[in-house]
Amino acid sequence: MSKAVSALNGATVTGFARVTDTGCRGMITLRGAPEVLTRVATAIGLPTPDTLHMATKEGLAVGWMSPDELLVLCPYEDAPALAETARGAAGKDHALVAVVSDARAVIRVEGEKADEVLRKLTPANLDAFEPGMIRRTRLAQAAGAFWKPDANGFEVMCFRSEAEYVFGLLENAAQKGAELGL
Repeated sequence: MSKAVSALNGATVTGFARVTDTGCRGMITLRGAPEVLTRVATAIGLPTPDTLHMATKEGLAVGWMSPDELLVLCPYEDAPALAETARGAAGKDHALVAVVSDARAVIRVEGEKADEVLRKLTPANLDAFEPGMIRRTRLAQAAGAFWKPDANGFEVMCFRSEAEYVFGLLENAAQKGAELGL
């Protein structure tokens, strides 16, 4: 078996905010009726998150993506086993459980003005964005999502095929001297 590598190979740039490839991340897409998603989230050890939020515990997170979709974030190597647990919890009910770890990239944007980087690229309202929140949105011309795992930064997810484009957008938006001055 070959060794997994991230789409950006550990790239990091520093401007008025730091932009960093987070490496390989385990991700599982769950789709189904709300009651099935609740049962699956409970089976993997977390409650169903509130709308536009994440539930987290010890390196594991479940993010709300839509009324019938959750995103599980975990260590890369744990994704296949967690997916099997999710499939077992879904039972005979109709549900989609797909490991998407190798189809996505995650980039961290951190620093006291990290929000200014994202404000340049997304129409999402960041004024009331707090730790534990998640948004599925656009990042310029790319589909993506971002969440705030802590007070110091954001994690941005995009398709692996668009990782270099999104990293470049974030790098450009974070250049020193390009602060918004909010």
